[in-house]
Amino acid sequence: MSEPALEIESLSLAIRGQAILRDVSARFGVGETWSIIGANGAGKSTLLKCLMRIQNGWTGRVRVHGQELACLSQRELARHLAYVPQPGGEQRFPFTVREFVRMARYPWAGPFGAAQPGDSEVIAHALRLAEVEEFAERSLDTLSGGERQKVFFAAALAQGGNVLLLDEPTAFLDYRHQAEVAKIIHALHRERGATIVVVTHDVNAAMLMGGAVLALRDGALVWSGPARALACEQTLGLIFGATFRLLDDPVTGLRLVAPQGAGEYR
Repeated sequence: MSEPALEIESLSLAIRGQAILRDVSARFGVGETWSIIGANGAGKSTLLKCLMRIQNGWTGRVRVHGQELACLSQRELARHLAYVPQPGGEQRFPFTVREFVRMARYPWAGPFGAAQPGDSEVIAHALRLAEVEEFAERSLDTLSGGERQKVFFAAALAQGGNVLLLDEPTAFLDYRHQAEVAKIIHALHRERGATIVVVTHDVNAAMLMGGAVLALRDGALVWSGPARALACEQTLGLIFGATFRLLDDPVTGLRLVAPQGAGEYR
């Protein structure tokens, strides 16, 4: 068992009296790949936001490389954890791609935000790995959704965190951009040995990602195990409350799944 990069112990969150997360515990080892799955509203994205302190008010304990999350400044936290939000949104970014990626180096900046030796090389490498070099001087606001998502990956790479939290990274993207984003994720894992935690509602994406899976339902942890073990009708019914068909993929050899209809599993 590898050394823990991120540990969650009994994390719970209620908003206006409504339970959003219920006593969630998990351990993500250094260099491991994890998918967090579940139906819409299961608490997947909220869990990532709690880990990044975007969402406050939760109870429980979180440790990052053995350090209590509560004891880390936001800058210290950013040296360990990098976060890529869901595609889309109405945010405006009046910066070029290179400027935006450069800003991600803030956890390592000197006094008054001064650049550090080696920043230019790190930024150039992030642009290259995320395959956004060709439009590095374009405004971020002129890019398509898929192109912009790759820029967010470049920023996360430049930030330098060794734990990457990805919130539905391919949602709303066309198939070409989904494949490009998946390629970037695998390259990052292979090259840097980063711990990857991906939120997705797509069971097939989780199985193709490999590694391990944590499943939430109604804010509670209901299943955890290797991705290959997901191809089980009873397990999928427990997680999603629906019935599925299992299909054999002749290319990967995996058993992929397709929804069959509504069903209750308790």
